[in-house]
Amino acid sequence: MPLNSINPKLTKAWSKLQDHFNELEGNHFYDYFKKDSGRAHKFSISWNKFYFDFSKNKINVKTMSLFNELLNEIKLKSSIKKYFEGEKINTSESRSVLHTALRADKDDKIFIDDENIVPKISQAKNKMRLFTEKVLSGSHKGFKGENINTVVNIGIGGSDLGPSMVIESLSYYKNHINTHFISNIDGDHIHGILEKINPETTLFIIVSKTFTTIETLTNANTARDWFLKNTKEEDIPNHFVAVTSNVENAVDFGIKPENIFPMWDWVGGRFSLWSTVGLSISLSLGYDNFSKLLAGASKMDSHFRNSEFSENIPVILACLSMWYNNFFDYSTHAVIPYSEDLKSFSKYLQQCSMESNGKQTDRSGNFVDYQTGQVIWGQTGTNAQHSFFQLLHQGTKIIPSDFIGFRKPLNGNDLHHDILMANFFAQTKALMEGTALDPQNDNHKEFLGNRPTNTLLIDKLNPENLGSLIAMYEHKVFTLGVIWNILSYDQAGVELGKKLAKNILIDLKSNDFTNHDSSTQNLLKKFKSTE
Repeated sequence: MPLNSINPKLTKAWSKLQDHFNELEGNHFYDYFKKDSGRAHKFSISWNKFYFDFSKNKINVKTMSLFNELLNEIKLKSSIKKYFEGEKINTSESRSVLHTALRADKDDKIFIDDENIVPKISQAKNKMRLFTEKVLSGSHKGFKGENINTVVNIGIGGSDLGPSMVIESLSYYKNHINTHFISNIDGDHIHGILEKINPETTLFIIVSKTFTTIETLTNANTARDWFLKNTKEEDIPNHFVAVTSNVENAVDFGIKPENIFPMWDWVGGRFSLWSTVGLSISLSLGYDNFSKLLAGASKMDSHFRNSEFSENIPVILACLSMWYNNFFDYSTHAVIPYSEDLKSFSKYLQQCSMESNGKQTDRSGNFVDYQTGQVIWGQTGTNAQHSFFQLLHQGTKIIPSDFIGFRKPLNGNDLHHDILMANFFAQTKALMEGTALDPQNDNHKEFLGNRPTNTLLIDKLNPENLGSLIAMYEHKVFTLGVIWNILSYDQAGVELGKKLAKNILIDLKSNDFTNHDSSTQNLLKKFKSTE
């Protein structure tokens, strides 16, 4: 069954929230702390290795109560049940949304069309584990008998962003495998990587559900041609594997069936790192660490599925984003991790959130008359403090922000970590207080404060905690989609540009630009000009 189609603006709670917003508007939430010494305790959650403080937000007890009313009116609890149990909630594509099943326990039973999919998932995981062990142990060798020491992942979108982000984020746990990612169709990019690697010791992973994606297949064929300059066709199976649902095309490419890892249509690309798409993760970090990543996500799944809304971290994050997006008109959101290893995390969340919830129609196909989606961006602290924090503190745009920090450093350098985390705590304090305690006469030095932040303090950056962190944001995205009554798991907006690009490519070869508007015609002519 699909999710209920409920216009949030027509709920009683939405109307109450509007009245409540009018009451709160203009209040400085620093005053809430002065009036209530227990505020931080009221608006914080301890869960597993996470401490979530959302007290520095423009909310009070009444706000939280109204959030709960809204969630009940839109039937979030039943939506979560459908999400985890494999109902076809991606109705535009008639698909289930079950990336959560990829990290389920092997004894669980999750059905799609009366088939328990968990055994298939377990088989695929076992295949990944065995292949990883063969490569890392040296039993899977290159065509000249050399051990594999380099992995090149060729994919795009979720087939690239998720695995590359995880490997970068967990660099502390990385093994001897050198890992590269090729996604952009830019020929200079792939050329630069191919120049650095040795065909005798390199394994290519081609990740494409259909094995027809033009960017991925163009890059894959370029890699294949490069490989064959000094080798033979029969050497391809040692150096190329595929993650795909199109076995036939992969075999035609030269890949052995035993080196083809399955993909399923109930896993969207931007949520696929938990699947065989994560093969590069397994090879770079070891299967045990990949398994811990999944275990952490599974723990967050249980928290999201079973916790009351008032104690549910993803749900509260979603409600706060809705609150700022739809009532305060704060349309962007910054994610600022205080760990250099997480430098790609915000970029990963951009796809997870913006491709999911950047929608203009509701689940019934009607154009919405309220804001959906958020512009997600960010950078690591303390670097961010020396770039865009000026705007956060004194700009005219209010930008709610998530601050993510860790209690323990990975390398035991307490001096550096204390300085880092002193900045972490200082920034959220400054964004809230401004110069309220020490007002300045000079307006240039005045900080108005009243800038909302969430603080997430995590024990340590390890595979399990990273898995929980990623899953937390996945469930935030889902919750926002339910609130906004939109389809979060298709991406029709991505397809139009791809279709037009195919047509333009044909026109570039024929030099016939007459089917285009005058601007595009002129640009194409300029591109093809020899002058």
